[in-house]
Amino acid sequence: MADSVRCWFVERDYTDRDLIVLTYATLDGERSYRKELAVTVIDKYDVTAAVDVDPENLERIDDPERRERYATEAERMAESHAPDDEV
Repeated sequence: MADSVRCWFVERDYTDRDLIVLTYATLDGERSYRKELAVTVIDKYDVTAAVDVDPENLERIDDPERRERYATEAERMAESHAPDDEV
């Protein structure tokens, strides 16, 4: 993935469909990547501090408060973890 974009773990949510939603964002908080996993397989999936994502799989964040929150959390993760650290 030569043109991939590094995204940092910023949020973990749970849905009423028994899914865990992992959200990763760019350092500026402008774009995010969401990964949905069944609760039954989360133990088999390594949740890392960062992932490299194809730009076509990123979503633009329009909400300014969410952008700021994601940027703050992405920066905190980048400063305190190596990209492949399990979190």
